[in-house]
Amino acid sequence: MRALFRGLRPRLMAAFLLLTLLGAVAAAGASYATARNLLLEDAQDSFMNPLVKDVRDYASRLTVPPAQQDLDDFASYLRGAAVITYEGLRSRGPDMTLVPAEMREALKTSKTVIWQRRTDSAEPVVFVGIPLLRADGSPTGVEVWAWTSLGGPQRAIDSFAKAAWVGVSLVLPLALGLALFTARGVLRPVRRLGAAARALGSGRLDTRVDSRGTDELSDLARTFNSAAEQLEASQAASRRFVADVSHELRTPLTAMNAVTAVLDEDAASLPEDTAVAARLVSAETRKLTRLVNDLMEISRFDEGRNLLELDEWDIGTAVRDSLAARGWSSSVDAVLPSGVMGRVDRRRLDVIVANLVGNALKHGGTGVRVVLSPGVIEVSDNGPGIPVDALPHIFDRFYKADTARSRSEGSGLGLAIAWENARLHGGTIEAANAPTGGAVFTLRLPW
Repeated sequence: MRALFRGLRPRLMAAFLLLTLLGAVAAAGASYATARNLLLEDAQDSFMNPLVKDVRDYASRLTVPPAQQDLDDFASYLRGAAVITYEGLRSRGPDMTLVPAEMREALKTSKTVIWQRRTDSAEPVVFVGIPLLRADGSPTGVEVWAWTSLGGPQRAIDSFAKAAWVGVSLVLPLALGLALFTARGVLRPVRRLGAAARALGSGRLDTRVDSRGTDELSDLARTFNSAAEQLEASQAASRRFVADVSHELRTPLTAMNAVTAVLDEDAASLPEDTAVAARLVSAETRKLTRLVNDLMEISRFDEGRNLLELDEWDIGTAVRDSLAARGWSSSVDAVLPSGVMGRVDRRRLDVIVANLVGNALKHGGTGVRVVLSPGVIEVSDNGPGIPVDALPHIFDRFYKADTARSRSEGSGLGLAIAWENARLHGGTIEAANAPTGGAVFTLRLPW
């Protein structure tokens, strides 16, 4: 049950329905109570008022103390609607035992009309007791008793109550519809904010939401847009800094590569310690050069300066040439049928293949396999595979699944560059682990 009301929409709808139901029940209850009182009082007054008037009109004719005939004549005048008593005498009429004993006792000392409504029988009944008074206001001992059923009004009240509850039940579907409409109106901007936050989290810093209005959600939207603008400006500044630094590093690195090339040639003639240092400087210079080149490539993607030069190519030949250019033909089991044609940027396809296969050779060991089929290039290996927690981040920049490889030769940008080149073609790269072990990278391009 708790899981059912975990979302904001079910909680809003439940609150709306509850308030509507409580309001409808309260209104129906108040209407019922008011109608019940009005109907019963009207029926009661319609019975009591003519009776009291008739009693007062006849009182002056009655001889006190009355004889039996006097009481019967009085009862006849009241059209048999009452029983008149005087000490041990009583007129003809209904059984007096129906009158509550406490009322009979109370009327002996009362100088006013008393009445009581009883609901403990099959139908509600109202009892009326009227004392006859002397001129000085003292009781004469003559009592007039009458009662009548309120079954008719009660049935009308029951019908009204049934109609009220039917009305309440009909309100619920309407309330549900209004709750859905209200929840939708309230949650629509919340959903837009949620979608915008997810887009922002995925790196689309140009995401904005409509902030029109003056309510709290509009204020929240403006706050979101302001935060997104600041993040976009901050990222743009960071990217410019990286691009500028990378560009500035290229000139000294060109000179360093020329020097390290000479050192590599002369390393054999140098003293042993000097030769080791020269080779270390040469290797680190190559790593730095690759990192700078990768950073500049990434910065071009960020700035939108990378353009495709598309042409029709035999994809099998293109992949085969990429492997041969890096001396990987004998290290990779390649299934590259001829005749699979595609319109691609040959240089960028070479970058994708080089990064995927190089990554497999570096981390997957032997058994790297490249399989081409229409629209798909699959690169797999027999290595330990990719940790499950690393799969969602495998194409992130500078991400390395194994922290022990933080000083490895790679820049941490190879897979990110491959992914960007695939995206530029309108394609995707997917990373997964094969059921039999090893990692599988699947490149899909719209050939």
